[in-house]
Parts: sequence; structure tokens; C-alpha cells
Amino acid sequence: MAPAGSRKTGDWGERYAVHYLRRHGYTVKERNYRAGHHEIDIVACTLRTIAFVEVKTRSYAPGEADRLPPPGHAVGAEKRRLTRAAARQYLHEHPTRRQPRMDVLEIWLEADPDRRRPRVLRVRHLTGAY
Repeated sequence: MAPAGSRKTGDWGERYAVHYLRRHGYTVKERNYRAGHHEIDIVACTLRTIAFVEVKTRSYAPGEADRLPPPGHAVGAEKRRLTRAAARQYLHEHPTRRQPRMDVLEIWLEADPDRRRPRVLRVRHLTGAY
């Protein structure tokens, strides 16, 4: 189980990602879609595409964000395999003509315990990441 701070950061990042995707023309179909033990953070569509989005959010101390690996670096081979399996299940349950795609949405936050909400330093949407 993730520490409370990590879970809170991840939950906040997923909510932010939903707003980000909507602002960029996506319709969000599902959040936290489960297929057995596998989960997809967000299922979102455009007219031609269905994107299975893994959201990775990291909180960094000032000056640390450029020295450490990007958030998406945490999406390893096993996570990609499990997400693909969940995507296949989703497409079996919800047939579509849209082209499927596996995305990663990275969110960098500035760690500041004095702020009520985190400050977003950077967002990168990796379309067709794997």
C-alpha cells in the first residue's frame, strides 16, 4: 500500500489529469477502470481514438525536478503488460471503432507543505507511449 502522502499526490494527479484531458478535447469515459486485479487510471476518447491513460504524478523539492527521472519512468514492463490486458478487457466489454492507444500523462508538482494545493511545474502527455 502506498504511503498516505503518495496516495494523496496520486489522487490529486488523476483529478488534474481528467481536467487536463477535457481541456485538450478528450471525453473521459472511465476513471480507475478495473479488470480483475488490473487497473487503468483513465479511459478517454477523441473522435478517432480511445486512449488508455496511465497517470504518473511526482512531487519534487525545489530544484529537484530536473535532476531526477521523469514520473513516467515508473511505468515498467510489468505495468505496461497489465495495462494492455485491462485495455483488451475494456475493448471486449465496450466495442468501438476508435483506434486504441496507450498513453502516459506525467505531472511534476512542487513540494510545498505551506500550500493548500500543489503547484504544477510541468505536464507531459506521451501519446502512444507503449
